[in-house]
Amino acid sequence: MSILRKPFKYSNFRAVYWLIGINVLVFAIMYFLENRYSVRMLFSGRRLYEIDLITYYFSMNPYFVIENGFVWTFVTYMFVHGGFTHLLFNMFGLFIFGIQVERQMGSREFLLFYFVTGILAGFFSFIFYIVTGQNFVWLVGASGAIYAVMLAYAVLFPGSVLYIWGILPVRAPIMVLGFTAISLFSMFFSRNSNVAHLTHLAGFVFAWLYFPVRFGMNPWRRLRMR
Repeated sequence: MSILRKPFKYSNFRAVYWLIGINVLVFAIMYFLENRYSVRMLFSGRRLYEIDLITYYFSMNPYFVIENGFVWTFVTYMFVHGGFTHLLFNMFGLFIFGIQVERQMGSREFLLFYFVTGILAGFFSFIFYIVTGQNFVWLVGASGAIYAVMLAYAVLFPGSVLYIWGILPVRAPIMVLGFTAISLFSMFFSRNSNVAHLTHLAGFVFAWLYFPVRFGMNPWRRLRMR
């Protein structure tokens, strides 16, 4: 058996709750440090920035990855959020979809999936920012990994029906296609938005690739099941 497809021994130690707890803890520390401890810097000798320590050391910034070697931020950016609403929506999505995906995959597989897709989504965004000259973008949030979890939910539970606003029934695959369309539209027509739509799409793409590489599973065939 290929090492890429060697399964983990199944266990469920509720990794989703640990991830949510870490995200909330980081946000609380970030809130406490705001306006107390910060870093002042000049970027390219022109613009003066003042940011909190958590954002400086843990969000992904292409300039600091290259100049200062902040490579760990490809992981840590997933635990930094730009505000309470950002944190709330991401953790709600992780709770709703992640628990079911973790229960199906097992905690070790789920954590591998979560971090692989999140790291690759961040790295892909990094490459895009460098190529397009957006060297001083702060990438924060677990959205890339959570969009990957949403795709995994649709692939693993293609017949599942979700209720938008508790009223409108939508099958999970339709929901995923809808979010993909929204991210594509927003990426091309909302250029001034602070939302990293490219990272969302990258999360979908790397989650899609994870299934055939890791499980030998065709996501499209699963999504078409009823």
